[in-house]
Amino acid sequence: MEQVDCLVIGGGPAGLTAALYLARFGRHVLVADAGEPRAAWIPASHNIPFFAGGIPGTEILDLQREHLARYGIRPEPARVTGLRREAGGFAAVLEAVDGGARTVAARRVMLATGAVDVEPELPDLPDAVRRGLVRYCPICDGHESRGRRIAVIGHGAHGLGEAAFIARTYSGDVTLLTLGRPLALDEAEREVVARHRIRLVEEPVTGLDIRDGRIAALRGGGAEHRFEVLYSALGLHYRSELALSLGAERDESGALLVDQHCQTTVRGLYAAGDIVRGLDQIVVGMGHAAVAATHIHNRCEMPTEDEEGGV
Repeated sequence: MEQVDCLVIGGGPAGLTAALYLARFGRHVLVADAGEPRAAWIPASHNIPFFAGGIPGTEILDLQREHLARYGIRPEPARVTGLRREAGGFAAVLEAVDGGARTVAARRVMLATGAVDVEPELPDLPDAVRRGLVRYCPICDGHESRGRRIAVIGHGAHGLGEAAFIARTYSGDVTLLTLGRPLALDEAEREVVARHRIRLVEEPVTGLDIRDGRIAALRGGGAEHRFEVLYSALGLHYRSELALSLGAERDESGALLVDQHCQTTVRGLYAAGDIVRGLDQIVVGMGHAAVAATHIHNRCEMPTEDEEGGV
């Protein structure tokens, strides 16, 4: 069985950053990349230092892979389908994208599997977020939409919160679309709507208009609602199944809980990026990865608490 100091699961910005740090520490590291990084959906991010003109997510990943290749590490196209504790660390089952499977032993494991945006249910338009027709990160590109007519798809406190964030930060023309979900507001929430002059549209969407590679209008309830930018605020599905299978703890939203070293509640199992509770930003995920990789290097020769106890 192949043995590594650290198995990094996920080939997005966080996973590739962790691998870079570990490689420069002289560690034997393997990156398993299923090829589904959320960062690849980003048309252009404008808040990453050194890229003043913005940079697409795919270009970020290409640059990171090129950097990592200088140290002889290339992500392996494989999905980790099983992860278990064993004496001395972990054992992971890797299924290659082109077929075949093998088991790898790892002293430590770094989860950078990320999250998937919940897609809006729009008529005859699956995968609107993945296809770039709907945006999902006003922190990344909201500044470029200042003063424009902006719509937010969402419901509940999360949807209203994002609409209010956009209204107070970027634009005075914001509409919250619930896609047919009733929006029960308490007094404090009604005050937020009034203060930021957020329009509420609770009718189901029956049709839409796509122009120039974006959704320009939604129709429902006999009316047409036009806007220049559309964001989805329907939440995330965290790819935390491997961690949960080992008993790792998560918060009420599903994000993994980690300590100051980005170690989960399972000793020797670390997590970074969108899978961790906090701000879903590339630079934050890279920071998680740097902290975790350094702790992994410093602790890799030592047994975990479970191993010290004879487990």
